[in-house]
Amino acid sequence: MASPETGVLAARARALAVLRIRSTARAVALLPAAVAVVLFAGRATGRLGAGWDLAGWIAGGAAVVSLLLAGLVTAVVARARPALSPSVPISEKSAPDLYRLVRDLAERLEVPAPSAIALTPDCDSWLEDRTHRAHGPPRRLRRPDGAGRRAPEAPVLVIGSPFLWWMRVAELRALLAPVVAGTGPSAHPDIAAARRFIRGLDAAVAVSARSGGRLRGLPLRFVGRVARLLLRAGREHATIMERAVAAAASERAQNVDYGLRIVAQEQVGLAYAGWDRLLTRVALPAWRMGRWPSRLDAGVVSALTELSRRDRLADGFASRLGERPACDLLEEPGAIDRAASLLAARLFHGGPAEPGPDWSPVGWQQYPEEVVDRKWRLEAARLHRVLDNLPATALPAAPPATGADPAASPLTYAHTPAHAPAGRGRAAPGPDAGPAVSPPADGPPHTERPPRTESPPSADGPPAAPAPGPTLARVIDRLAQDERAGDLVAARLGAEVEREEREEAARQAARGRCEQDAAIGVAWGDGMAEGGLPLFPLQPPRTGRELLADHVTAMVCCAAVDTAGATPGLDWLDGPALLVDGARRADLGRPVLSLVDDGDAGPLRGWLTTVGVRPEKPVRLV
Repeated sequence: MASPETGVLAARARALAVLRIRSTARAVALLPAAVAVVLFAGRATGRLGAGWDLAGWIAGGAAVVSLLLAGLVTAVVARARPALSPSVPISEKSAPDLYRLVRDLAERLEVPAPSAIALTPDCDSWLEDRTHRAHGPPRRLRRPDGAGRRAPEAPVLVIGSPFLWWMRVAELRALLAPVVAGTGPSAHPDIAAARRFIRGLDAAVAVSARSGGRLRGLPLRFVGRVARLLLRAGREHATIMERAVAAAASERAQNVDYGLRIVAQEQVGLAYAGWDRLLTRVALPAWRMGRWPSRLDAGVVSALTELSRRDRLADGFASRLGERPACDLLEEPGAIDRAASLLAARLFHGGPAEPGPDWSPVGWQQYPEEVVDRKWRLEAARLHRVLDNLPATALPAAPPATGADPAASPLTYAHTPAHAPAGRGRAAPGPDAGPAVSPPADGPPHTERPPRTESPPSADGPPAAPAPGPTLARVIDRLAQDERAGDLVAARLGAEVEREEREEAARQAARGRCEQDAAIGVAWGDGMAEGGLPLFPLQPPRTGRELLADHVTAMVCCAAVDTAGATPGLDWLDGPALLVDGARRADLGRPVLSLVDDGDAGPLRGWLTTVGVRPEKPVRLV
């Protein structure tokens, strides 16, 4: 078995190879100056004849240009700010037990303790060097002779926030052991210097990519080309160096909770699956409506508990919940969860950095009423707006309703708002029929609605024809009777959603985000996406057919809520759910797809009859 020192030696050898590339670049930059010095010295001492004067002046000019370009590259690389992983810094005052656990772990491993701890809304943990002068004021050590030098500082430990809520304290300690062990190789001077060189080149490439204008862009593009050349030359050495560092850290952590670490690694895969489903199925619909769930990390526990109930491979994982969770190591887990949830919304959706009138938090108890129900009605309203604006050639003659005047004008919906915010979450329940799950300890995630009552007719004058309104029957008839209507509606829905997304991105870009980030204490790097777009989009853009299916599903759910006594609900793994008599109906997806893809309304009409939905009744929109 190889010792940790073997991995450190291998990493140091690769670090020296990276530093030799830096030295070679310096030598190439200084070569014209060295030639010029030799020529001028030879001419001054008389060892070279007068014929070398021209060569000396050419070498001198080349040396000046080379030194200027080398100084430009060096200045940009030294001043460029390396990107930081977006994270929520955790002070020792807010998590003394967590800091104590990490320091005890570092003492057992005989490595330096991390300088700080931060949380990130992701299922991963790593060490991050934040010693660059742009990331904070440097600490200096004083020597006896009075001269100062920059103090070596250990990297920051970044922990995935879902781990703190799902894992137990012992599991978190076992999981962090090989990560904390990496502070040992990181303290080696050669490895640290090679990492700083690679990070500086990477930051210089990012600066050159953002350069604008000819006067400033031309020299920065030159710097970018040189930095890319050096990165290509040192890529293999840097990759092998990091692998050797990871191997050395893993070998050093072998004797610390090794058996428990195997169990913890199994929890990592489960946490990743639950976190992904929670973000894409539950959080994303709320983000698209301008609401952000404020307890995502607490929600991942409910999602993973439900996953362990449904998946036999995860059976038994929920029994661990009786042990002490790692979030107990925080003094105020609710405040930390809120900050991490807001950061997740910005990372994966591009939301604002601070709450506001158009970006407000929502709790799990309010989610069904304020997100699910409103999302369905927003999408139903958008669908009817598109149907109202279809050209006459694409609209078949709708059969007159019973008792209505045959000469009545076509259906119009002037009472529908002209514009409503986009509610672009997927509304179709998943194909797997699982029960709807209630949030823990806070009550059921849905609210019972009283049945709607019709307004009595006016006693003044003869009874008028029933006022036209948005009905599910109208949607079904249009899509079933005209084969061209489906494609046209899908295309127009896609254009409408794209327009609303552009408007939202423009609003995000108009906000001053740098000052807001500094106000809430979130550490950002130079890799932040511009234009209001997220760094890591969760899903690719939906096709027109997918949007049409989502909107038809939303219209069906609105009709079920208004005419059949159904209620909106929350499923932790599938997101918005339709509850009929308290049970989730997960069989709506196939009938809707049959109507959207094939124009066959039979399965959907049968489903409506089974549930008791009256499609001819108007539904309430936003």
